[in-house]
Amino acid sequence: MNDSAAGGGAVPAGGPVAPGPGEGTRAVRAGLPEPVAYEPTLPGPVFAAHFHLPGEPTGPYTYGRHENPTWTRLEDAIGELEAPGRDDVTALVFPSGMAAITSVLFSQVRSGDAVVLPDDGYQALPQVRARLEAYGVEVRTAPTGGDAQLGVLEGAKLLWIETPSNPGLDVCDIRRLADAAHTGGALVAVDNTLATPLGQRPLELGADFVVASGTKQLTGHGDVLLGYVAGPRSGPMEAVGDWRKVMGTIPGPMEAWLAHRSISTLQMRVERQNATALSVAETLREHPDVTGLRYPGLPDDASHEIASRQMRGYGCVVSFTLPSRARAERFLGALRLVDEATSFGGLRSTAERRGRWGGDAVPEGFIRLSVGAEDSGDLVADLLRALEESAR
Repeated sequence: MNDSAAGGGAVPAGGPVAPGPGEGTRAVRAGLPEPVAYEPTLPGPVFAAHFHLPGEPTGPYTYGRHENPTWTRLEDAIGELEAPGRDDVTALVFPSGMAAITSVLFSQVRSGDAVVLPDDGYQALPQVRARLEAYGVEVRTAPTGGDAQLGVLEGAKLLWIETPSNPGLDVCDIRRLADAAHTGGALVAVDNTLATPLGQRPLELGADFVVASGTKQLTGHGDVLLGYVAGPRSGPMEAVGDWRKVMGTIPGPMEAWLAHRSISTLQMRVERQNATALSVAETLREHPDVTGLRYPGLPDDASHEIASRQMRGYGCVVSFTLPSRARAERFLGALRLVDEATSFGGLRSTAERRGRWGGDAVPEGFIRLSVGAEDSGDLVADLLRALEESAR
């Protein structure tokens, strides 16, 4: 794994920067305003549909659909995490991860363009594909593993990468793909939801956009729907901002404030959850009923080599397969410390039989487990007990 994880991070694409604070310090202080005597350190959410606006509309806040001070603080925080030390990067927040994803795709491509999507990514991407094709956009797909996208890049306008992929946890070489895409004139967007900016910084690896669902580990409490896009301030990001303004895909100020509050504990949560996920994966690897185990942190995982080069942490999600649908459902029902729920990245562990949604090409007994912040020993014991009970 990248040795910079405990310090200020890898050298960004814009060139060397002075050593900065560690990840924990950055997460705790990101996006906070300058101290003002007797004012809160993190001001409360601003609920405003409009602002005082005498004369020409030249100030920073004009109308609630355009901008909001609470968004600004959160966007500054996300920008600091995704691109520490760079002042040429901006972030835009959205009311969900899907709003962020579609804002990039539909603001950048037109009828006649070609887009490359993963065929093993988030299950809503097929619906996005159908919409793109209805608008005359050619959509090509390729699996994440093995950098298979290289074979379908020619003439594309935009390459969409999801690494690690959800739910299969395959990893691709962001820098290699970004270099190839840029050579052919394509933009590159990377879905960083599973890694978080503490686990991976795609902008440093050549991406034009980094996109994520803030609903997951970024906020981590299971109480906020949110998404974001970050990238260099000028150029393509301007079109994303225009898209948000025209379509009205804006977050509520309360959600933005909750997200900013939650980011302050991101480093502690990520460190704890990722360490426990590795312990869980090591335990499950030894169980005779578990097959198809995937976790990039395992030395024998197919994605480990690439993940170790470009990631600072391997994530909190472990996937594996039990012998049948019935066995998987008995296992989930026997768990006491793991809630049966969708999504991932929360403080409380969750798991689900992913095939129940019908949108992922996975076996009937495939389990996606999101490791929370419970004590590692307690969680491992609960998993082993549930495996034993479900085998009866």
